[in-house]
Amino acid sequence: MASTSLKAWEPPALQPSNRVPANSTSRGRRHGRRISCALFCSLSAAALLISGCSRKHLPRYPSNLREYAYVTNGGSNTVTVLNVKYLRVDRTIQVGQHPDGIAASPSTNEVYVVNTGNRGSNGSISVINAETNTVVSTIPVQRRPHFIDVAPTGQRAYVANSGSNSVSVIDLKKRKQIAVIGVGEDPQIARLAPNGDSLVVANKKSGSVSIIDPHTDKVRSVWSGCPQASDAVILPDSSKAFIACTGSRHVMVIGLAQHPDKNHPNRRTLPDRELALLDVGATPVHLALKPDGGEIFVSNFGSDTISEIDTSTNEVGGAYLVGAQPTYGIVGSDDSTLWVTNFNANTIGVYSIDYGKLINTVQVGDGPNALAFSSDGFWLFAADQNSGDVSVVRTLAYTQHGVPVAGRLFTLLPAGSHPNAIAVKTFAVK
Repeated sequence: MASTSLKAWEPPALQPSNRVPANSTSRGRRHGRRISCALFCSLSAAALLISGCSRKHLPRYPSNLREYAYVTNGGSNTVTVLNVKYLRVDRTIQVGQHPDGIAASPSTNEVYVVNTGNRGSNGSISVINAETNTVVSTIPVQRRPHFIDVAPTGQRAYVANSGSNSVSVIDLKKRKQIAVIGVGEDPQIARLAPNGDSLVVANKKSGSVSIIDPHTDKVRSVWSGCPQASDAVILPDSSKAFIACTGSRHVMVIGLAQHPDKNHPNRRTLPDRELALLDVGATPVHLALKPDGGEIFVSNFGSDTISEIDTSTNEVGGAYLVGAQPTYGIVGSDDSTLWVTNFNANTIGVYSIDYGKLINTVQVGDGPNALAFSSDGFWLFAADQNSGDVSVVRTLAYTQHGVPVAGRLFTLLPAGSHPNAIAVKTFAVK
């Protein structure tokens, strides 16, 4: 396959810093590790699929490995399936009306597509069998669903229904909705804590956050004062939730209820509680959590910056210019590099967490938004909403002199109209 490049690129050392002073004090803990092959090879266990540490060549995969990227096309009622091994379109799957959110099961070879439906009508969830890439079931939910989160066991899913001010609880094995929980107005996201004890719902229109107990399917607490609440992340230890208040310049921090258990008999019982309201940039739209949980990076759509939050102290450590209208961020599994789509600049900004600065800018398609890595971290996929394609970026490339550089556009793959979300599913066949 021919390589496609839309922009001349330079080694990271030649890129200038774009730091903007923040209101709060920086922790000053930067170490500045050098970008090297070892940095990019310290990925997940899936990196073992690649032979050795050299990344100058394309990955070599076992013959029984299957890996697909599923892209929802909101304007064409389809899902584009990309074959990650061969970097080509595998097929296009017809789903419900206006597909939006998507998630892959952590325990089965299934992918779940949220079909928003028409205004006033109920939506649905399309279940895709990843082994055959066909729709095997359709599960009705409530009005205008947008987001789905799947429990680690793969048995239940939670769907935020923005048009009915509710969350649907789905039994994935039985293929049916088993409960509907009333929340605030226009819920955008329903995020399950890793320990399964809390479900955090961001209610955009009411500017509130609902905390649900998944064991009882009842609302446990409600917090107001988060205008246009739109995104939420939960720390790996399930102790805190951070919510983007898009209608302001704030991120709300909520301490989640903690109860004694057999593994922590001396732990104090604590209720849900608001811990802080952090000042970030204008119009925070997305939160990117480091895999280790130590930091969160906020995409500030209205100020062309990202803000860095220390999750242990609930402090904003700095703000950094990344490009016009940043919309979505994702941190590599090595915890050292943040990738941010700049919607109005048609670029992906590559930010070194260790150096504390922008180290590269990659030109991509028109209107990039959602991002997803391949399982080995070699490829980064960006859904380009306006141009109807997917940009495929090499996370580590080399100049003609062999100097490593973080990020280079490799090719563009066609998608449908208005691609808006991506999920990657990897599995082995017998």
